[in-house]
Amino acid sequence: MFPVYFIGAGPGDPGMLTLDGARALEDSATVYAPEPYGETFAKLLQGKQILIPFDYSYEELIARVRSESEQAPVSFLVPGDLTFYSPFQPFIDALGERVKVLPGVGIANAAAARLGKTLDLPGVCNRAIIASPRTLGDGPDAPTLEELAAPGVTLLIYMNNIPLPELVAVLRRGYGKNVPMALLHRIGLPGEEIVLADLDTMAERVGDRDFFNLGQNNPRPSLTLVIVGETLTAEPGGDWWNWRWEHVWKHRA
Repeated sequence: MFPVYFIGAGPGDPGMLTLDGARALEDSATVYAPEPYGETFAKLLQGKQILIPFDYSYEELIARVRSESEQAPVSFLVPGDLTFYSPFQPFIDALGERVKVLPGVGIANAAAARLGKTLDLPGVCNRAIIASPRTLGDGPDAPTLEELAAPGVTLLIYMNNIPLPELVAVLRRGYGKNVPMALLHRIGLPGEEIVLADLDTMAERVGDRDFFNLGQNNPRPSLTLVIVGETLTAEPGGDWWNWRWEHVWKHRA
């Protein structure tokens, strides 16, 4: 019995793959790669059997993987990372000891790097919250998006399914003021695009662009992350560093 690797593949740029992930991918004979990872990871996938996991039911896929892993290692390229909104947890639980999960660069990490911003900047944003409108309604006690949006919060919105004008209106009521907003589309993939504006101007800035795939017949979520909060435009300056140097980092005899 060979291992089944669940490899955090980041947003889709093979340059963000960890060394452990690259070694596991090299060892594998069969790789389950969601679109468009089969294209972006093509050089690392040569000579392997490439399959799309979403083409199979749970029962079909678990049977295939059990059979394939009797002959050689099998890998799944996990979009982003297993940490948030990953659909692969049932397979990890079912396959048990043969599973090895390898962490990757999540989209939040890649987005912060592209923006060059710390998302929970002390003195500006005291917490960062990851949420999705698709899951906020899962239970009667779940908070609303408006309740999560508040001054001092950096809000990262995954898999948005609310039309942009409605989304910015909800966020505006929650924050109670105009704050910066970023749409990060296809980060790490061909066609990458970042739109920076604020709640009051984003809808006009975007116009008729369907960043959230809401006008399409394909129900799969679009690859657009939303980040909202004051930290997107904050510039803490040297005083911020010096206070921490004096009170936290400075060597004391």
